[in-house]
Amino acid sequence: MEMTSELFNRIINTSQDCVFWKDKDRRFLGVNQAFLDYYGFDSVNVLLGKTDEDMGWHSDPEPFKQDELRVLSGESTYKVQGKCIIRGEERDIVASKRPLYDGENIVGLVGSFVDITDVIRRKDAPDGSQVVYTLSDLRKYPFFDRLIDDVPLDEVLDPLTGILSRAYSVKFVLHLIAEQIPFTFAILDLDNFKVINDSYGHSAGDKVLCTVAKELAAYTDDMGLVGRFGGDELLLIDLRYTSDADKSSFYERLYNDSQALRINVEFENGSAYVTGTIGAASFPTDAQDFNGLFALIDKMLYLGKSRGRNCYTIYEEALHKDIEIAKLANYGMFTAMSILRSFTENAESFTGKLDAVMGVLPNMLQIHDLYYTDDHLRLRAVTDPSLDEDVSDIAALMNGDIFAENTLDKVKERSPLFYKALKANGFESAMAVKIRKYDRVYGYLICAVKRSLRIWQENECALLYYLAGLLAEDL
Repeated sequence: MEMTSELFNRIINTSQDCVFWKDKDRRFLGVNQAFLDYYGFDSVNVLLGKTDEDMGWHSDPEPFKQDELRVLSGESTYKVQGKCIIRGEERDIVASKRPLYDGENIVGLVGSFVDITDVIRRKDAPDGSQVVYTLSDLRKYPFFDRLIDDVPLDEVLDPLTGILSRAYSVKFVLHLIAEQIPFTFAILDLDNFKVINDSYGHSAGDKVLCTVAKELAAYTDDMGLVGRFGGDELLLIDLRYTSDADKSSFYERLYNDSQALRINVEFENGSAYVTGTIGAASFPTDAQDFNGLFALIDKMLYLGKSRGRNCYTIYEEALHKDIEIAKLANYGMFTAMSILRSFTENAESFTGKLDAVMGVLPNMLQIHDLYYTDDHLRLRAVTDPSLDEDVSDIAALMNGDIFAENTLDKVKERSPLFYKALKANGFESAMAVKIRKYDRVYGYLICAVKRSLRIWQENECALLYYLAGLLAEDL
């Protein structure tokens, strides 16, 4: 069958994609019916001999011009995402273009595009869902470039957060392992997420998830991908930072310099300070298969939670190989209280009881030492006899029996001497309880750590309060 111009027009006009072809000066030579319908043109004559710039279709036409100049030099482009203005509205499109040859000479280009606005702008839907990764974002990775034409984007992405779904996060990781591509794998658990849902409603929780997911994706742009594992747990797949020094720097910047964590998220009925705990390990350095790698990041996450949350823990074989989650979880609240009582029962003095509990308390509260005040309100340490600091204004800090703060801002404001003592020893977060019997306060027990923004959990406050009660029994 001979390809006549009439036959060509019939074929090209059956396509639902918008098809166009241009000369070597990027001027329109023709378009199909879908193209005319999309722009609302009655005739191709409106376009003939004009460029995109002449038509005013792009708020920033330069990227499109450079894209077509590359095609006219012999390259082909495939499903490049961009924006164009249609009847006054900016729309999202994905376009592919190829050079047109006459013999060996390039005489123009042919291209096609489809509108993906409805998918991309799902982030503005009433249900609060969003799309973070576009087709172009995913095509940077060979695994997704091969499958994205056959799998809808909606299936690849988590419907709420717009990052990778759990299924495709795992598939991507399995692909990297199969191809022996080094990467760092991490799991992020949002701290006290249930409290946000319970206090402000599930729409607030959804906003927190979407905000963190979007900012994590921005932070990891061009170095890896982020997925949702489920609930308030997210996954980070980092292809760039796999050495020990690089990983530490990556997570340090994430916690201190990005907009993904340690941020305040506003709701209609309030706001929440959002933190998270991360466990990380690398392939193939730390594990050679998925199950082994996931077990390590899960263990590091649990270790971070036991250390007070709001921190990252990177697997190091020398430090973490022999840690067992069962041992970390060994201390339930009542079990811990029973252990503390058994350790103090046989001790004969206040300091003797403190010495006794130091065999188990650091592991329970993830602290290096326990601090207390003596009769003269001097700060002392159980294991460091040289510590002797004036904290005589500590009472001004205590509105109740327990004080806990993940910074020292309130300490600085209310108790300058106590603040000075803490800062002199490098401490950044503190928890204190009264050693009280009836209405009389005999002193204070203090947990202080050098890590800023440690979140003191309710069970930790309860254990220190219980210990203070044990110490007060014989006073």
